[in-house]
Order: sequence, then structure tokens, then C-alpha cells
Amino acid sequence: MYDSLALLLHRLVLFSDLSALKSAWPWQRARERAAPTPPPPPSFPAAHALPLCRGDMLEVPRTLFVHFGIYLGDDSVAHLVPDILPVLTGERALTAVTNARLVLGCMCRRASVRVDSVADFAYGATVRVNAMDHRLSDARAMEGEEVARRAERCVGHVTYSLLWNNCEHFVTSCRYGTPVSLQTDQFCSGVKAVVRDQRSVLLSLLLGLISIIYFGLVPATTLPTILISFTLWMAG
Repeated sequence: MYDSLALLLHRLVLFSDLSALKSAWPWQRARERAAPTPPPPPSFPAAHALPLCRGDMLEVPRTLFVHFGIYLGDDSVAHLVPDILPVLTGERALTAVTNARLVLGCMCRRASVRVDSVADFAYGATVRVNAMDHRLSDARAMEGEEVARRAERCVGHVTYSLLWNNCEHFVTSCRYGTPVSLQTDQFCSGVKAVVRDQRSVLLSLLLGLISIIYFGLVPATTLPTILISFTLWMAG
């Protein structure tokens, strides 16, 4: 067994040495210099040189969701952001919202409609303009000036709800007159599918039994197992 491992290690070392020598050959270096260098990724102004108009709805992809805003002109965007700091300090400075402030804002259901530059709003992501107009066939967009004015009147502190009053609700209310969130609808549909799947009941029972075996038969493990499983069974 040790002889086989030694032979394998020897071959790996020999292969790495040959690869290093191959890359050091003159013809290989000349070929690499002759190969075209891929262009660098475009900077923000080049990637987002869009003909924006006042009242346009902007959206940028984030890690788990899509963020929305209303273009106000002069390189400024109004958008709703969960933030706990203005509630605690009354600060209205347009500083970057950290992840901790955003999470605490979501937990405390506090947010603010801010005005930031397009670059700060996009945060390096690709900006899409008025893409919601094609997804909401029944909604009719208002005039751009009216959309921008409605957004400007909302600037300040607002109550935040991940499902009922998020950034998508804000922009659709300004542009179409009715708050709508397709992301919320998709999330609720997913939760509904999970709840209606009877395998969720079996999974909750299995996890409950594992917790009971690990932590013991105590109310902290028994009651959640019974309540969660019963709720999933009735809701399904």
C-alpha cells in the first residue's frame, strides 16, 4: 500500500515539474504573448450608460433578491432600504447601509426611502430599466414626472415588511399606483408548495425525534415537534 502511494506521489511531482518546464519553454512564452488579452470588465459608466429618464424604474440583481428604485434625474435614485440607524439616532446622512444595519432594520421592521446616486444604488451590478412593464401586463405606468414626484414625497422613514412593504412594493406603487411584489408572490407560492407537501410533515417529525433523542424528552423539544407537525398536517 505504501509503495503504491509513493509511486502515485512520484508521478504527481514529475507531472508538475514537466508542466512547469513546458510553460518555461521559449515557444510557449512567445505563444502566450501573441495570444489576445481578454478585455477588462467594463467600468460602471461604460456598463450602465443607459438613456435614463425621470421616473424610470430601475432594478439590479442582488444575491438573493432583486432591488428596485425610481430614477429622479441628475444621477439620483430613490429606493427603499431597511435601516435601523435613523430610528436610533435620527441621522439622515446618505451613508452606505451596512449589512448589520440592513438585517436589524428587517428585524425591527424599520426602513427609509433614500436618495442615492445610480452607482451607489447599482453597487456594480447590471441595471435594468422598466423591465417590470413587460411582466405586469395589466398595469399601466404613469407619466415619468408623476412617478418621480410620488417617489420624492415618500422620502423618509417608513415601516418595513419583507412580504407587504418592501422595495418592490414601493416602486410599483409609485409607477403603477398599486403596490405589487412579484418576488413576494413567488416566495409565498414556494412556501405554499412546501406546506402542502406531506413529506414536510415527515421531515418535521424526523427532525423532532432527532432533537428528542439528542436533548432528551423535555418540553423544549416535545412541544415544537408536536405543534409544527400538527400545523403542517392541518395546513396541507
